[in-house]
Order: sequence, then C-alpha cells, then structure tokens
Amino acid sequence: QVHLVESGGDSVQAGGSLRLSCVVSGDTSYTNYVGWLRQVSGQEREVVAAIHTSGARSYVTDSVKDRFTISQDMAKNTIYLQMNSLKPEDTAMYYCAAHTGTRTNLYFSWSLGFFGTWGQGTQVTVSS
Repeated sequence: QVHLVESGGDSVQAGGSLRLSCVVSGDTSYTNYVGWLRQVSGQEREVVAAIHTSGARSYVTDSVKDRFTISQDMAKNTIYLQMNSLKPEDTAMYYCAAHTGTRTNLYFSWSLGFFGTWGQGTQVTVSS
C-alpha cells in the first residue's frame, strides 16, 4: 500500500511562490506516476501536473504550465510542485495522488480516475 503526505501549502500574496512537497512511502514497486491535483471549493478536482517515477515523462496542464513545474527527488521519495506567479484563482486544496502500474509503462491519462491513491491535501490560499 502506498501512502502520500503533502506539505507546503500556505497563504500568500498574488505574485508569490510556493513549493509543495509530496512524500511517497510504503510499497511503491508499482507506482509509476505521481500527480498533483487541486480542488477549488465547489468545483471538481482537476489534474495539475504528473510525473513518471522514472523521470521519462512529465505533464503540466496548459492553464498553469508557464508558472508551475513538477519535479522529483527519488532519493527522498518526494515529488515537488513549484508554483510561481501565483494568482487568486490558484486558491485550492492541492492533493498528491499515485497511479499503479509497471515502471516500464509510460501511458498517462488526465482522467481523475487514473489516480487510485490520494493524500489528505494541503491548502493553498492566494490573496490579491
């Protein structure tokens, strides 16, 4: 079983930056993608970014790709989401989530159902 613990959420002014961290633990043998998703209050969750644990693939959704970067430090079993030039509309609960698959499988889907294991989330609030 895989466990995900997010941290790094905070309240910041518009234009500021935050780096979210997701520590992945447990049996990660079949975890091939880890993603960051967010949910604005009253709206559906959306996939923001994802990275293959081999580093071979990474994805960032178009609406934030000029401001957000996903990276990983597998020595620390940690996935990061660097968020720059934050806007009030980035205010949301941010979740880390994992997809189960073989390490050689590079298939990725933006579907929420692609991710089967979720963390508890970390709140990001951006004020204008």
